[in-house]
Formats: sequence, structure tokens, C-alpha cells
Amino acid sequence: MKPTQSEGDVNQSPRRSQWQSQHVEPETRALLARDSAAFLHQSVSTPCLSAVAKADGIWIEDTGGRRYMDFHGNNVHHVGYAHPHVIAAIKDQLDALTFAPRRFASERAVELAEVLGQRFLSLTGHAGKVLFTTGGSDAVEVAIKLARIATGRFKTLSFWDSFHGAGFGASSVGGESLFRSGNAVGPLLPGTEHVAPFGCYRCPYGHAVDDSGQPRLDQCRLACASMVRYVLEREGDVAAVIAEPARAVPFIPPPGYWQAVRDACHAHGTLLIFDEIPTGLGKTGRFFAAEHDGAAPDIVVLGKALGGGVLPIAACIARADLDVAGAYALGHYTHEKNPVTAAAALATLEVIERERLVENAARVGDYALERLQEMKQRHALIGDVRGRGLLLGLDLVSERDLKTPAADAAERVLYAALSRGLSFKTTMGNVLTLTPPLITTRAQMGQALDILDECLAEVSSGS
Repeated sequence: MKPTQSEGDVNQSPRRSQWQSQHVEPETRALLARDSAAFLHQSVSTPCLSAVAKADGIWIEDTGGRRYMDFHGNNVHHVGYAHPHVIAAIKDQLDALTFAPRRFASERAVELAEVLGQRFLSLTGHAGKVLFTTGGSDAVEVAIKLARIATGRFKTLSFWDSFHGAGFGASSVGGESLFRSGNAVGPLLPGTEHVAPFGCYRCPYGHAVDDSGQPRLDQCRLACASMVRYVLEREGDVAAVIAEPARAVPFIPPPGYWQAVRDACHAHGTLLIFDEIPTGLGKTGRFFAAEHDGAAPDIVVLGKALGGGVLPIAACIARADLDVAGAYALGHYTHEKNPVTAAAALATLEVIERERLVENAARVGDYALERLQEMKQRHALIGDVRGRGLLLGLDLVSERDLKTPAADAAERVLYAALSRGLSFKTTMGNVLTLTPPLITTRAQMGQALDILDECLAEVSSGS
């Protein structure tokens, strides 16, 4: 099974070479050549597009001195790059204690676990207990293992087109062939069942939306959620449903979706795992994306931005009554209780709280969605606008009535925006996906959307 065109890598397209010829100096090309020679090649990673010399706030600067508003950032830069409070906390911790072997307690790690446990309590009404890993994919593996042990079952149910990481377990429950590697690596984990995800604008069940892009629930009756219940009933022995509460494509769940899935999980003894690695810590205008939908998960996974855009750390947070695997090693990671990464995470959480970044994401996101809806009225390329907070997407189409994906136009807009100093990503080939830092101001968002507006006009006119 090969990756579909929609899962392709714009860094490997012919347009990449054209952009590099105009924006990458010979010295940087030499570095890119060294990079290409030193690293194993893989899609969406190597070879690279350009080289970064500096990252600060919402900005990255390349080795040629060009500055870009980074509305991609792999979702690690919630508090912006090089936030002084995070950097200071890391430096202070380096002076105090640099490492803690797992058999010894680390005060910073304990403090972080307590803080995240309280956040989980606020979300679910249940006390939470934590394990730390160095990456989100590993934290997903911990969640899967815990669900298997706690339920005595091995099956999972997840969603096509989802992404949960690159490890074998995370790839198995993920739904992108690009990361599942097709048949190239042989079979993945057994028992990893998949169903079509929610996605109202492109509903896999064939239901239409109204003129404003909202689902017609009186007609579809949440067929997407009903399929989850159907599979749980038919399988009968599923350990966990694992999902992104808001899809990073992005797609936002229809009203009532997660309540229906939560009820189905309860009815069949199945745990609900929410992967909040890209969407948690305030990205959608709530601390957890799941807060929008009023459905409490049993396990939550955090990562990416937890390390403040500096250090790698992720967390698996579970209901305290699921602490049933003491005889096994769920993670056993070397840096499980590292005081330096924990200090970075604590400082990140403090910045989010003190600077009221969750509230800022909600406000600036509302403004952005309003602007994007207005742009949709003027640009026929835009078939759909969707998002929450600072998780934003434009679904580009060549024909609105048919919703024909306009992947080539999306790529042209991407490179035109890079030329003007705005970086974002495309997902599913034709969706412009903007995930700016939570520190982004209304003025900065306005500047970015002005650039996007210009690029859409340029591509629409064919110039």
C-alpha cells in the first residue's frame, strides 16, 4: 500500500526546486547537501527545504536572513520559540540537578505529575496518575499497553486518516499509509481495527452539510458515531478507542459526537483514549480540546508543546483506578523522571497560565475564523473553513459543488506564502492548515491572513 497523493510531501515536489532557486543561497545549499548525505531519507523530513538559523517568538529565520511567521512549528511552539521563562527555568535546573535515574524520585518530575494530574481531574472528574516519555509516540504506546492490561483485551478501534506517532503501536492505530509504511515493514499490530472518522464537509458516509458548512444532524443522526458503537458491539472485546478529539487536519467533531462515543465505550467496557499531542495545552481555545465536547476520556496523551518548544517530553495521564500494571514496565524510559525536561514543562504550563494564552487562542482564533469566512466569500478556491482556537484549516477545491480537492493550488499557495514570510503546512494534500503559537496577537494574525489573502488571489488569477 503506497501513500496516496494527498499524503505526499511538498518538499519533494518539482515546485520545491523552483522555490529553492529563488530563496536559498549557495552556502545554505551546501548545508542542505550535507544534511541529505548524513541523514537517512524519509518523507516530510529529509531532504530539507531550507535551513534555520534562529527561532524567537512566532518567528523563524533562515540562514539567508529571511524571517517567517511560523504557523506550523510541528505544534511544539505554543508559548513561542525561546520563551525567556522556559529558557531560564532550564538553565536554573541545569545548575541544580541535571538527571535522576528512575529508581530515585525527582522533585521536579513529581511536581509536574501532580500538576497534570490536577488538570486531568478538572477535565474528567477523576484523579489522574502519570507516566512521562520523551516523545508523543512513546506516550501513545504506554496508553495502549495500559489499556490492554487494564481490560484484559488486546484490540483497539481507531480512525483512518489519523496520526498517533511513528512507533509500531502508534503506527498501527494510526490511519495514514505514509506512516504505516504500507507493506514495506510487514504486518503491524494485530487487532487494530479502524473506522472512517468524523469529517462533515467530506463526510465518508455521504451525508451533506448545510450552506454554512454545518452538519445536518437531523438527517445523518451521527452516523459516524453510530459506526463506532456498531463495531464495538460486533467485536465485543475492544480494549480502547483511541482518537484525536479534534482532528489536526483539521476537522471539528459534530455536536454530540464524543458524548455518543463515550456512551458506547461505557456500554462495552472499552476505554477512551484521547490523543491531545497536537491539540492540548490550549491550542483550540480550551486547555484540552476535549473540553469543548463534554466527554471525559479515561486516558489522555500530551506531548509536543509540553517541553516549551525546547526539550522533548510527553505524558500519558490515566484515571488513578487504572493504576493496575505495577508488575510490568509500561514505559521504563531512561529520561522518565528527568528534572530538566520536567522543569521545561512546568515553566511552559506557568507561561500558559500567567499569560492567559488559552484565552488568547480563543480570542485570536475567533477573529481568524471570521476573517477566513469572509475570504471564502471572495475566493472560489475555498470550499470550507473550519477550526477552533488556533487550529485552523482552509479546504481548497477546484469545484465547490463537487468539492474537488485542489492539491496543486494548495501547494502553489504554500510556496507563495513562504516567499512572503508565512510558513504553514498542507494536510490531505489540499487543506491549508494553520497552527500558530498561542502567543500570536490579533495584529500578527491579521498580517498573516493578509499574506494568505494575497496568495489566494494570486493563485486564483493564475499569475
